Amino acid sequence: MHAKIYFGSSEDARDELQERKSPYDGSVVSTAPLCDAHDARQALRLAKSATKAAKASSLSQRCAWLLDVASKLKVQKEDIAQTITDEVGKPITFARVEVDRAIETVTLSAETMRTMHGETINTDAFASGKKTTAFFSRVPVGVVVAITPFNFPLNLVAHKIAPALVAGNAVVLKPTPEAPLTAYKFAKIFIESEFAIKDALSVVYGDAEVGDALVSSDIPRAISFTGSVPVGEIVTKNAGIKKVSLELGGNAATYIDKSADLSLAAQRCSLGAFSNSGQVCISLQRIYVQEDVYDEFALKMAKETVKLKLGSPYDEDSFMGPLIDDDSVKRAKSWIKSAISEGAKALVEPKVEGRLFSPCVMVDVRDDMAIVCQEVFAPIVSLVKVKNFDDALPRINNSPYGLQFSIFTNDLALMQRAIDALEAGGIVVNDMPTLRFDIQPYGGVKLSGVGREGPRFAIEEFTEIKSVMIC
Repeated sequence: MHAKIYFGSSEDARDELQERKSPYDGSVVSTAPLCDAHDARQALRLAKSATKAAKASSLSQRCAWLLDVASKLKVQKEDIAQTITDEVGKPITFARVEVDRAIETVTLSAETMRTMHGETINTDAFASGKKTTAFFSRVPVGVVVAITPFNFPLNLVAHKIAPALVAGNAVVLKPTPEAPLTAYKFAKIFIESEFAIKDALSVVYGDAEVGDALVSSDIPRAISFTGSVPVGEIVTKNAGIKKVSLELGGNAATYIDKSADLSLAAQRCSLGAFSNSGQVCISLQRIYVQEDVYDEFALKMAKETVKLKLGSPYDEDSFMGPLIDDDSVKRAKSWIKSAISEGAKALVEPKVEGRLFSPCVMVDVRDDMAIVCQEVFAPIVSLVKVKNFDDALPRINNSPYGLQFSIFTNDLALMQRAIDALEAGGIVVNDMPTLRFDIQPYGGVKLSGVGREGPRFAIEEFTEIKSVMIC
């Protein structure tokens, strides 16, 4: 099936198409039009013209719109899940989970917007003021540009366009080049809904040229980008005076205390490190283990890891499918080779067949090794032996990233210390740092980005506060 451009609510087909090949078997699974900066500017102009109708629309219409989309997404769940698996190689079981999460995200966006409101202000609270009728309300920013990555090609689109649209904005979406058809099918549900606002959503495809044209334009008031730090820096420099939300990845870590349930910790850590083949911004990469239980935990971690099935993403029992491309395989191999040359060992050695890359557990890892200093984005996790939490804390925090960290412990005082001292946007206690609920605020500190996702928090990013005084 061909993905098509959406200039507002109108489809545009092109003769020149770009093929998307399956990362699993190399077959052509979708095609998308080749777009350029002119297409990006056309989509932005239509979005700008649609802002008047979007802003004037009733909240009841916009909520009905999103709930209609969620309902139709349920009906199309299997088709959308299969498309995700085709385009990015995500195992079908997890592709279905992603569709379920997207349904929740869209629904939450509608339900959250119903209760978003301003406040009255006591302007006579100090002698310098006087009594007025004063309040503030939230109003749409106007045009939102959304740029999304490959690892969650449906739900991360939902996290951007659903809050933006329900808040009364117009949106131009540039989805990942790896999954154009997933985005197109999702957008089609929005645009063909009986409750849709005409031209409020556009979809264009492409890489740097299209992205730069969208970001640098004077038309959008808000940019929401999920991707790499280098591209995030370019977005920040080119955006100008706009609201910019960035989710730029991480280097997730956890601490295993001697008081923890080691069996639980090993089981959850193996899932956190290797789900989606490690291609998750909050994929567990560093495990700091108290020396008293290091050997026991390492053994348990190895046993849990070898249980995970690597194979065809179309098999119902596959836990891991292929990495997204050949470059990712090469990088993963180089991480391991580099660490071994520096003295680390592979407790669970990876097996590589094409883009299928089995889980790897590294031990005898030091903090100065690149494999723990940088974002790996592959099914590789490193175990580091530490004396205690005081030893682990500065090592965990000594990272340019700060998206999510976790701790496994049954020591209540230590839990509180970790919550207070760990420098990240999210802290998880007694589970993997890869845990995310879509209703929560999600985002990081340092190079992990600025701003927050999650329906309520994204709506705040996509609205402005208007202050009113009636004297």
